[in-house]
Amino acid sequence: MKERIAHIARQLMKKRQPLKKQLRDLLKEKDFEKIVEVATERNRALSVLVSLTYNADKQIAWRAVEAMGMAAERIARDDPPYVRDHLRKLYWLLSEESGGVCWRAPEAMAEIVRRTGDLYSDYVPIVVSLIYEMAEEDLELFRASILRAIGLLAQQAGEHGEKVLPLVKNSLLNSEPQVRGMAVWCLGQLGKGGIFANRPNLLQDDGSVDYYENRSLDRTTVGRLAQQCVKQQPTD
Repeated sequence: MKERIAHIARQLMKKRQPLKKQLRDLLKEKDFEKIVEVATERNRALSVLVSLTYNADKQIAWRAVEAMGMAAERIARDDPPYVRDHLRKLYWLLSEESGGVCWRAPEAMAEIVRRTGDLYSDYVPIVVSLIYEMAEEDLELFRASILRAIGLLAQQAGEHGEKVLPLVKNSLLNSEPQVRGMAVWCLGQLGKGGIFANRPNLLQDDGSVDYYENRSLDRTTVGRLAQQCVKQQPTD
């Protein structure tokens, strides 16, 4: 009986604690299912997850992006307009006018769109086109995020993905290893990873890359990502 009372007390305290702390703790625990549950009760969770993409702990920030997509997918079943409004806000947060530029907004939009089928398919070209529509001085800050966003939307991108292929390939020459790594990963998602078999410079590229997979953030290299793509896909 005492254990039951203690459990109920802990649950009540969780409900009373600030939403941001609750979600941050759940991200640390990788309890994405609970985050979705919280989001169905409090739609504001989507905005709080946006704020957590700024977290100094990169693992929390990357998980917040994935969790946002999962939460939005569930909320969209009952309130599609709310999620569409959230997508508009994310797009606005790409601009300086917003007063709080969200560096992970491209990935966040992509996560939501890829999980909701045709519901927000009009955002596919919007996200993909960022790589050529964004001003060059801004693009340098967003490029890695946009490349990951394009990769996330690979299955839905279609002709839009084909259109940006030259720009994605050009990113393989970027001086930043994170950009080169995301370009490699993106091309692999687009089914073009076989090209790396003839690119020894990339296969041996030891540039360090933050790589998020299976709800965990690890460090890898551009070369390892390229080698993985070659193993998974035939040479073009």
